[in-house]
Amino acid sequence: MAERISQEGLDSTGVINSTKRTLSIGQSQPLRISAGHRILHHDGKCSRPHGHNYEISIKITGELSEEGWIVDKKQVTDVVDQWDHRFLLEEGDPLIDAFEASGDGNAVVVLNHPPTAEVMSVVLERRLLNRLPETVAEVTVEVQETKELCATC
Repeated sequence: MAERISQEGLDSTGVINSTKRTLSIGQSQPLRISAGHRILHHDGKCSRPHGHNYEISIKITGELSEEGWIVDKKQVTDVVDQWDHRFLLEEGDPLIDAFEASGDGNAVVVLNHPPTAEVMSVVLERRLLNRLPETVAEVTVEVQETKELCATC
């Protein structure tokens, strides 16, 4: 015999109430992407093209949908995956033209600011907020570039 769950948390019509909930993606097992970048106006070795295996964790706060979730995880991973195996460059970096001349223009993601972990977290948050349903109230993205460097917006 099937177990029946009480109607607690549902309104009088059986619809889930609009209490905000938080979904964590990558909390104990971060999303991973590999991407290259360089910090164009940096004085040190980060001005040279190099890459990282980034670990990304995301928290999304919003209302539950009729399907019983805040968002479909695939909506989130689709946004993050757009940067996997790409080269992140700041607008105006001459490497953008070099990638295009070599036929690999689609391998570049051009950002308006230096592609630091801090900027990456802000840009990913904005992209997610623009693509997720209006029932999403807040998105927080943590980008870990190395074991020593992690940024959250």
